[in-house]
Amino acid sequence: MKNKTVLRSITLALGALAMSAVVQAEVVKVDISVIEKDVVIDNAGNTQPMWTFGGEIPGPLVRVKQGDTVDFTMVNGKDNKESHSMDFHAAVVDVLDEFAPVKPGKTKAFKFEANHPGVFIYHCGSDAMSEHIGRGMYGVIIVDPKEGYSADYPKPDREYVLVQGDLFKEGTKTEDYTKNEGKQANLINGKVFHYDPVHDANASLALQSNPGELVRIFFVNAQVTDSVAFHPIAGIWDRVYDNGNPKNISHGIQTYMVAPAHAAAFDIVSPKDRATNNAIVDHQMKNALTGAITVLMNNDEADPKMGREGNLILR
Repeated sequence: MKNKTVLRSITLALGALAMSAVVQAEVVKVDISVIEKDVVIDNAGNTQPMWTFGGEIPGPLVRVKQGDTVDFTMVNGKDNKESHSMDFHAAVVDVLDEFAPVKPGKTKAFKFEANHPGVFIYHCGSDAMSEHIGRGMYGVIIVDPKEGYSADYPKPDREYVLVQGDLFKEGTKTEDYTKNEGKQANLINGKVFHYDPVHDANASLALQSNPGELVRIFFVNAQVTDSVAFHPIAGIWDRVYDNGNPKNISHGIQTYMVAPAHAAAFDIVSPKDRATNNAIVDHQMKNALTGAITVLMNNDEADPKMGREGNLILR
């Protein structure tokens, strides 16, 4: 009886220790500079003047645990011409304080607790917001659940981030961004047909996995106006987590609507007995056929580093 009591005490102690390790919060320093520059917008190397976080579209991936404090600093470069701001959709703060714009050469710093798990967009909220987003000022923050992985939210074999954005014609007027006029193509992680060697001979990248692996895609719709009908051609979403929250589960979904400035996490599992491919598309064809198609290749030759070791946004 004594041995059982001791064993129970040890088990409870170890469980409490493990739980404290899981929920232990940290302060995560995030520094992002705003850079107005010419950016490559397609696989052929063509460029266009854009506004960026960190010089890239999308901006740097931010990943924290639920309960962590994000200690954020934004520097609006002195050579920029516009005022800019930062709107984290994962933050609960004051829009007139933390999200206020700053002029070129100035800095904005604030902190927030990431208390809601999921995948969220961040973007510039300066006036006119439609132009700032339409010019490429957006990125992704993933807030991993404090409970970690579970039967309902299993650990994936690979993870990828896909962000769908607009490409407006150079010289588009501010008011036309708001009216969604002047749009010429769709961007996936900053480029037209970025990961689609089927429709673009210049495409050198595609998502990869081994047959039978669970691939989790964190998808963000950064378009100014249009929703996305997110669909895996030749596949079915095994699970969809609305907003990326493990509690918001749908099973066996063919197409899932993602509103502008919204996000979700999508699990897909390929057949394990042979090589296959998926075309992950916006099933609104006006968007798919102007850039919003991503190829996922499932074969034994998959690069072991793709979708792993922090390599979630393929550049």
